Amino acid sequence: MWALASVIAAFRRHADVAIGNVLGSNIFNLLGILGISALLQPLPVHERILQFDQWVMLGTSLVLLFFLYTGSRLSRLEGGLLLLGYGAYVGLSFTVFGV
Repeated sequence: MWALASVIAAFRRHADVAIGNVLGSNIFNLLGILGISALLQPLPVHERILQFDQWVMLGTSLVLLFFLYTGSRLSRLEGGLLLLGYGAYVGLSFTVFGV
């Protein structure tokens, strides 16, 4: 449901609502749902997450923070760079880690 609200907000040129909606949903899913699940039963952490994925998430967060700090909005170039980074992440996931 958050995706529809974010798309509508983006079409209405309310980027702050769209970004806040996506980030808020992801933070809730990560901390809320994962926290409740871990309370019910301990969850194993796959080695790949510790070696690769957490660093990609940290790097992407820092790049996004830099993009938003420098211009207060994402340009097409910055969006393209983020899309290329996602493509590289997916490519590495399939080639290096064989997912």
